[in-house]
Amino acid sequence: MHPQLELLLELQDMHAQRQALRDEPLRKVEEEVFDLRPVEALELLDAKIEELTERLDPTVQRRYVDLSETLDRAVAPVLNGICYGCFVATPTAWSSEAGRNDRITVCAHCGRFLYYVD
Repeated sequence: MHPQLELLLELQDMHAQRQALRDEPLRKVEEEVFDLRPVEALELLDAKIEELTERLDPTVQRRYVDLSETLDRAVAPVLNGICYGCFVATPTAWSSEAGRNDRITVCAHCGRFLYYVD
């Protein structure tokens, strides 16, 4: 898998964790076990997200920042030739290529970064 694509997937996971943490308040038991307040956890996640974003190539980074500001997910899987970000079919040539996750691919319809699931 392309190293930039791996970073994008990791960033996507961190954004999902951040959203879940922000939307669902931690219970007192969790605070005692992990000894982290929700604000501290958000700060740690934000710092890690920023660090990973800085590791992206400049063109990928610009597109990722733009997408993550406007869409809920900047990276989407492709299953059976369908982008699961916008549910539009991807070109057949993309879906049949060997090593399709070895390069950065973008959905022609929604602009999300794509990764292929076999």
